Amino acid sequence: MIFNLFRLLKIIAGIFVLLLLADFFGLKAAPLVADTKTVSMTQAQKLAQQLTTAALARLQSIVTYDPAYVAIAYPMGDVPADTGVCSDVIIRSYRALGIDLQKRVHEDMVRAFSKYPKRWGLKRTDKNIDHRRVPNLRRFFTRHGMKLAISTNPDEYKPGDLVTWDLARRTEDKGSLTATTLPHIGIVTDRLTLDAERPLIVHNAGRGPQLEDLLFDYKITGHYRYLPEAAR
Repeated sequence: MIFNLFRLLKIIAGIFVLLLLADFFGLKAAPLVADTKTVSMTQAQKLAQQLTTAALARLQSIVTYDPAYVAIAYPMGDVPADTGVCSDVIIRSYRALGIDLQKRVHEDMVRAFSKYPKRWGLKRTDKNIDHRRVPNLRRFFTRHGMKLAISTNPDEYKPGDLVTWDLARRTEDKGSLTATTLPHIGIVTDRLTLDAERPLIVHNAGRGPQLEDLLFDYKITGHYRYLPEAAR
């Protein structure tokens, strides 16, 4: 019994000495659990790059701007590939990653219809058009993504971020000059302006998908980051 106790004390003393040495040399034991924050950030960065690549791929498509109401399939429904509006750039970019905004927006509106804008006088959801309306996308990204600060610092806008504007108001406009609003949405890319000061935007404002220096041309109404796979 005394011998076993003596051995135990020696083991404890040995561990204590090792801990002192590790502390002296600045060594730390490896964590037993992975750093989930780091892993999540890595996944988010990867998805943001994939979304940026998908958005840039939209530039290869010839699309006629057509805001007409169209009955489409569900889920994964889409208007004809050669037509579309600004929101279809977003929808198709996410869809290239296997993320169906039609289904996600519809399901969220079914659960929380009262939380969404009532600009169109609707009393129930419409899976043909709900996800193609910029105000609805803004509310969805706020509820299920990250609503970020609207900044005049271009460095705050990262590849894969979503930005919304009011095309009825230029950035320099002061006050409310008109009651008319023209909601618009685009995706921030990793491509830069010629002076390397601002990120270029993929969007469709009437001429099909374009890569342009648009960020600060119009009044920004929203800045979002929606990377759902990173949260899983």
